Amino acid sequence: MSQEISFVATGDSFITRPLPTTQSHEFMKISQLINQGDFRFTNFEMTTPGIDKMPSAVSGGTWAAARPKVINHLKSYGFNCVAWANNHTLDYLYSGLSATKHFLEKAELVHAGVGENLSEASSPKYIETPSGRVALIALTSTFHETWMAGEQRRDMPGRPGVNGLRYTNYYQTTSENLKVLKEIAEKTGINVQRNLDLKEGFLAEEDNQEFTFGSYNFIESDAPGLKRTPNKNDLKRIKASISEAKRQANYVIVSIHSHEMQGEDKKLTADFIEEVARSCIDEGAHAVLGHGPHILRGIEIYQNRPIFYSLGNFIFQNDTVEFLPADFYEKYDLSPEKNVADAIDKRSKNDTIGLGTNPLVWESVIPYWKMSDGVLTELILYPIELGYGQERYQRGWPKLSTNDAIIKNLQELSEAYGTHINIVDHVGIVKLL
Repeated sequence: MSQEISFVATGDSFITRPLPTTQSHEFMKISQLINQGDFRFTNFEMTTPGIDKMPSAVSGGTWAAARPKVINHLKSYGFNCVAWANNHTLDYLYSGLSATKHFLEKAELVHAGVGENLSEASSPKYIETPSGRVALIALTSTFHETWMAGEQRRDMPGRPGVNGLRYTNYYQTTSENLKVLKEIAEKTGINVQRNLDLKEGFLAEEDNQEFTFGSYNFIESDAPGLKRTPNKNDLKRIKASISEAKRQANYVIVSIHSHEMQGEDKKLTADFIEEVARSCIDEGAHAVLGHGPHILRGIEIYQNRPIFYSLGNFIFQNDTVEFLPADFYEKYDLSPEKNVADAIDKRSKNDTIGLGTNPLVWESVIPYWKMSDGVLTELILYPIELGYGQERYQRGWPKLSTNDAIIKNLQELSEAYGTHINIVDHVGIVKLL
């Protein structure tokens, strides 16, 4: 492991349009940066369901779909691996998943986090580089409950889906409030169906220390608030994948797609994601790549290894999907003759609310780092902009930025983790011990 190896990673690539050109100065500068890395990663937050597309009844927000050629356009930047376990993976059901997998493999991109069963979805995928072999493990904590891949048995096949990280919300409250909740439950019958399911064996018995009120779990505490606990079986499976990977590769990288946050502040990572990320490093991972909230979150250097809690967006074009199912139009009370432009206008109130109006969504960083003997030796952060303020059919492509405010924002977000970032010639240089 003594040979030095380099890494480049980006956040979400929600790509719905083909590249207009690979000859522009902006594209070539980004491509040159990405190609400096031995390991070159992005999160593919898209499906390519092909002509037989059938939408799911639920989606990750926008039913994410694009023509298969966008994979090759994304690859033009230089990426050699992607994660695609996220809240859009099954926007077009199992057929969309299988088609997307087919086109990723046709493009010869190593991909992780999704599979025909849980074993495939959770297994490490390997990138062969001149400086060493790198394993990629990908998971998501943000997904519809039916999208989790199923494990196979000797007498039953598994189920396609994502490598999911489930968690439980526990709402902490006082004994007095718990007493009131129990009285309300008794009088309103909110737990009647649950009680019957427990009695008839359709629900498993749970911890007696918690009280379930409808679909919410409450526990007694003198410090009211929300505590989230990762699923023990999922965490065990993730650690087992890391344990395997570190014996099969020089380096292990874990990708985590997560929208969960602290309170109502998207910039703050959920407590259980911090716990899981550190557990991955403790198990032997060399870096954790976070993405999902579409904005930057802080960077932690833990055990001399980087945790990027969110790398924001690399490509973001959710307002230029070509088609949407009837469910989307019905949600916004739009008649059948309305089109995609009408639907996007209605959702965004003519681009006055939503992600398009948040400047933080349209700026991010591309980290470039080096490791030797499993230890971080250099970490440089290159700021990018994605066209905030442009028309929705123009914005979404990355270009390198000289706006120091992007790094200053990341400085503030990282201070809570004890990470110090200097700004030198418009790039961030992380101070290492």
